[in-house]
Amino acid sequence: MADATHPVDTTPGGGTATAPPTPADAGDGRPGPRRTGRSLRQRLADYWYAWAMITPVVAVITVIIGYPLVRGVYLSLTDADEANVERTIGVNTIEATYDFVGLENYRDVLTDDVFWDRLGWTVLWTVACVGITFLVGLGLANMLNRVFRGRTLYRMALILPWAIPAFVSIFAWRMLFNERNGILNGVLDSGGVEGIAWLSDPTWAKVSVIAVNVWLGVPFMLIAMLGALQSIPAEQYEAAEMDGANAWQRFVNITLPGVRSVSMTVVLLSTIWTFNMFPVIFLLTRGGPAGSTDILVTEAFRLAFVNSPRDFAGSATWGVLILLLLVLFAIAYRRALRRQGEVW
Repeated sequence: MADATHPVDTTPGGGTATAPPTPADAGDGRPGPRRTGRSLRQRLADYWYAWAMITPVVAVITVIIGYPLVRGVYLSLTDADEANVERTIGVNTIEATYDFVGLENYRDVLTDDVFWDRLGWTVLWTVACVGITFLVGLGLANMLNRVFRGRTLYRMALILPWAIPAFVSIFAWRMLFNERNGILNGVLDSGGVEGIAWLSDPTWAKVSVIAVNVWLGVPFMLIAMLGALQSIPAEQYEAAEMDGANAWQRFVNITLPGVRSVSMTVVLLSTIWTFNMFPVIFLLTRGGPAGSTDILVTEAFRLAFVNSPRDFAGSATWGVLILLLLVLFAIAYRRALRRQGEVW
């Protein structure tokens, strides 16, 4: 006779089988054995091929990025300059004599008005360049996303600045900005307008470097935004148009949400690139006039390779601070995206 606590199930073959025990029936009420994950050795054994493939890459990255980073942090804690580092004169090698000074370099930099002046301009330069580049790139992408005659030609023309080496483009802009023989002042003179000191006036020099960097950055933003726009289903626009939505409403309610994910990524990348955009500043103005266009990275370069004596410890300190600022920005940016529901 079947136990009342275990209902009897009659099988098609005429036999009987008890139903699976309920959780209350399991043992004496004590929790069962805890499942443990596989050990690291088992995981390595299962995925040894994958580990073997990525190990050379990790090793190369460690050598190329890890060693310079650690070396830079170490130098920032010393008083190293060109007079006390290891150097070779003829066949003789002079050993390094610099000393460990702890956080003294960081104290000196953070209490120096030059650092805060460069930081303020770097932030302004970054915000202006990224903001203008994003707006121009999105606007051009929105226009080129439509079907019209000669669209391919326009796309190629707008992407061309990205294909030209940056230093070539910057030298071309230097000729355009030339105060005596430049095309820009030539056009102004022909219109009866006095020429502008594009690169020798502090304010106009800042405008000039921002304009050149925007010109160099728009193609990347254009390509990214165009790809995002083409991923938005056309049916959404058709349905909105049938519902009576005008062009602005379609842009706000369909286009902007559709490119949001890509926008967040390219804005982060553009911010990091622009914050460290050494070539535009150095090749166009060399930080002048009187250091008015120097950003953090060009000031760090100046300390290590231009000033005399060359201050390697000071330059390394600036470099570490730049890295910390960008890491903090990336963390804050990521948290802001997560609060808004973005996965990144």
